[in-house]
Amino acid sequence: MPSAVRSESFVRQSFPKDTIAQLENLRSRSVFTALKRRELALAEAERMESGEGDRKPLFGLLFAVKDNIDVAGIPTTAACPTFAYMPDRSATVVQRLEQAGAILVGKTNMDQFATGLVGVRSPFGIAPNALRSDLIPGGSSSGSAVAVARGFVDFSLGTDTAGSGRIPAGMNGIVGLKPSLGLISSTGVVPACRTLDTVSIFSRDVETAFRVLQVIAAYDAEDPFSRNVPRPVLEEPKRQPKVGVPPASQRMFFGDDAAEAAFSADLETLQSLGFAVVEVDFEPLHAVARLLYEGPWVAERYAAIRSFIESNPSALLPVTFSVIGPSKNITAVEAFESIYRLKALKRQLEPVLQALDCLAVPTVPRFYRISEIAEEPITYNANLGTYTNFVNLLDLAAITLPVGIRSDGLPSSVTFIGPADSDGLLASLALRVENRPAR
Repeated sequence: MPSAVRSESFVRQSFPKDTIAQLENLRSRSVFTALKRRELALAEAERMESGEGDRKPLFGLLFAVKDNIDVAGIPTTAACPTFAYMPDRSATVVQRLEQAGAILVGKTNMDQFATGLVGVRSPFGIAPNALRSDLIPGGSSSGSAVAVARGFVDFSLGTDTAGSGRIPAGMNGIVGLKPSLGLISSTGVVPACRTLDTVSIFSRDVETAFRVLQVIAAYDAEDPFSRNVPRPVLEEPKRQPKVGVPPASQRMFFGDDAAEAAFSADLETLQSLGFAVVEVDFEPLHAVARLLYEGPWVAERYAAIRSFIESNPSALLPVTFSVIGPSKNITAVEAFESIYRLKALKRQLEPVLQALDCLAVPTVPRFYRISEIAEEPITYNANLGTYTNFVNLLDLAAITLPVGIRSDGLPSSVTFIGPADSDGLLASLALRVENRPAR
């Protein structure tokens, strides 16, 4: 879709009857859970066309949102039909996007209650991976990533607690931006882990993702987790930014030799662009990652839907319940012990991170097939979080983008990770990679 065209005719071209039929088919194929009526989108375009649309920063761009983000008049299900409710007000992020001229297409499929990195835990089916039909789409923001990768929208919103805004991006060969915690309002978003959640952004290029971030980044007094910080801007990186990477002995790819070779090649690409690649001990980061699901933070998922899960336990998919249900038995003592452990690991990591401009990790350690996840749904899901689970617990920002091509033709993807409020710097580093001269 030529997003540079900004007029009502663009929307008319984007929503012809045959396209609506295709989108309806995609809904049945599990990309979308709900679509906005065509006449409503046309009316929005007409209002913008007759007003100040040309001065709106996102005018004419189509977007979709994950089905745990409220849109007035469209049910929010969080991929659980029994949980569904009809919001009379859109989430703050949706309001800001529409005020900026973007046009909503619909809501996208997801792992139920945002619990999973695989994208197969939904009663609405599995959103088809944009690269290869036998591969998982990644989750939990599966439909949001697929909708962007297949070109149905210019950008989309997901959420990210453990990597849900990064793994699907890597699995579909697009950009995924995970903002600093508290930078974007969560008002009108169904929580997973409220202390770790953030709305995330998918797009096909870094510039669009960052432009969207600048529109939706704003303090929200209604959101107790919102922070009043300056709007992110692109920062000029050093000529030789120092990037920390896991040493070869600590890199985990779970038998995916193509992923291992591709990451080594991607590091060579970074070095050719002036990045100073430094190996650092990743064991403390892996220890933090293990805390997310082996520690008490999974109990936040129970707290988020406590009244629902206790009154409707059978409404959850068995795999979702198996992850969330047992966490009600976690004690306060265990919670405090894990908080102390996290604090100690953070202190251990402070000098390491301060000596670097950012970290660079493989986004997806292994490209899993749908059949593999069906055989081993828990362990393989956990493997996918190897390089993502520690980010939110440590209050870090991240952006992932495709860099090279694996030996099997799939894209390789690197994630830049930095401290809170380094969003502008990370985007600038990603732009350096994305805009490198073609060989």
